[in-house]
Amino acid sequence: MTTVELELATTKATLGAGARMKALVYHGPGKYAWEDKPRPAIQDPGDAIVRITTTTICGTDLHILKGDLPAVTDGRILGHEGIGVVEQVGTGVSEFHVGDKVIISCVTACLKCDFCKRGMYSHCRHGGWILGYTLDGTQAEYVRIPQADGSLYAFPSGGDEEALVMLSDILPTGFECGVLNGKVKPGDTVAIVGAGPVGLAVLLTAQFYSPAAIFMIDLDDKRLAVAKQFGATNLINSADGHAAHHVMELTEGAGVDVAIEALGRQETFENALRVLRPGGTLSSLGVYSGKLAIPLESFAAGLGDHKIVTTLCPGGKERMRRLMELVLHHRIDLTSLLTHRFTFDKIIEAYELFSKQRDGVLKVAIKVAQSNDKM
Repeated sequence: MTTVELELATTKATLGAGARMKALVYHGPGKYAWEDKPRPAIQDPGDAIVRITTTTICGTDLHILKGDLPAVTDGRILGHEGIGVVEQVGTGVSEFHVGDKVIISCVTACLKCDFCKRGMYSHCRHGGWILGYTLDGTQAEYVRIPQADGSLYAFPSGGDEEALVMLSDILPTGFECGVLNGKVKPGDTVAIVGAGPVGLAVLLTAQFYSPAAIFMIDLDDKRLAVAKQFGATNLINSADGHAAHHVMELTEGAGVDVAIEALGRQETFENALRVLRPGGTLSSLGVYSGKLAIPLESFAAGLGDHKIVTTLCPGGKERMRRLMELVLHHRIDLTSLLTHRFTFDKIIEAYELFSKQRDGVLKVAIKVAQSNDKM
């Protein structure tokens, strides 16, 4: 046994052999259960074990439950957003210690590979988006975080868990991928297709760049009403199938400078493409299932000088720092996105509510009680 193997064996032993925990477990399309699972253990010197205090549900989790992401296998613990307390660290972890409260990024990053060095942490060769996808996730009492130094962020003193859990995924996705990659500028016209949590995060942060108009497109009048409260200048219900036509009328046939697709469906992608003015940018944030086709007519036969940008939640220490500063200095109120709260033993009910979009739900907080020490 090498020195590293001996260290890992010793660390695993300190966690307690046979310890169990509760978790939300995927068992194939449409099948999931709240059940007992073994607690995770340190497997690599760069690992940390985090005890979850708050997690939540993402639209991507619903895609997984539909079977849209076949890489997710039977028995996988779901979830990629969360806040918790460090319980154990591997010998290679230098930035975090037992007892530290942390924000978990949905993107794990080694900080050393070629993609990480280019700032493309979501494509890290040793991580990226793996939590709740190819590695057990955060909808559990404990989670193992690989590459902990590049994947965890210190929870700020006085921070609000229910606001800062949004920094795991939806805020960086909406702001970095939608607003920054879409290159929203002062005076622009912007169309956001999909008024879910990510689309609303786009709406909240796009206003930092003073666009002249923000068109919010969705099927749900309740979500559109929320968008109006959050600063949308024009609301368009797409139920009649003519959303793009309405946007073109409102822009006198010009179209918008930036269209942001925040849902992940063929029809919403096409709507975003159809409303672009020549030279406009479409930033696509949604998780698509199956094939995505680019309709030739909407793409102006490739001659419209359009730019299509596809992105994944970016991750990264500096990005997280900037977003955290916005929240801590009250430049953005993320608690307004959180509409429902559940205890962990009610997570199945939370999924039912979230998946069916009942009771005006936007984002739910799953509070994990700190009673698991008794297990």
